[in-house]
Amino acid sequence: MVTDTPHLLPLMAWLSPAFPVGGYAYSHGLEWAVECGDVSDEASLTPWLLDFLTLGAGRTDAILLAHVHRAGGDAEVLREINDLALALSPSSELHLETSQQGTSFLAAIKAAWPCDGLDGLAGPIAYPVAVGLAAGRHGLPVAATVEAFLFGVTQNLVSAGVRLAPIGQTGGTRVLAALGPTIRAVGAEALAADLDAVGGCTFRADLGSFFHETQYTRLFRS
Repeated sequence: MVTDTPHLLPLMAWLSPAFPVGGYAYSHGLEWAVECGDVSDEASLTPWLLDFLTLGAGRTDAILLAHVHRAGGDAEVLREINDLALALSPSSELHLETSQQGTSFLAAIKAAWPCDGLDGLAGPIAYPVAVGLAAGRHGLPVAATVEAFLFGVTQNLVSAGVRLAPIGQTGGTRVLAALGPTIRAVGAEALAADLDAVGGCTFRADLGSFFHETQYTRLFRS
């Protein structure tokens, strides 16, 4: 039986922890959440990530990615969405997190998977914008790209949680598996949402990204 599965192989590489975007260096405020006791084990990590996906940057980034994917290389639309994505960063650390990963992601794509239409943006590039642009220019399906992006980001945060708290590899794997249905639901919602739907409601996590800047001991850059 012939399927289009091989067409999705680039996504497996682009959104794996091994892809050179520096995702291992960021925790999206999770390090502060562990420091203050909001996250201390598997049971508390799961709802923290659930809020990230449904009320925070996970959902917003998925919407932005989908719109960039559909922009078809329109430079003006790309600039507008990228400006919005960067402006939505609530702190300097989270701005660095998305812009550094986005710029590194696009540089790696240009080096290993070059194609036309990847030079429509200059300056800092938000991570979901970079992923949406590359996937769209390579003809990868938007639904699969959104889900893979959400899963990859969640996987990175679970890894950060495992390093920060006594959760363990098996516990982290359970958390990731438990969030699978939420990732699919958020991805489906993002495909149908317009840009007016972006925005988050994770105030404590956002404040944590400010507090993290002055945290005494840190493993992560956010």
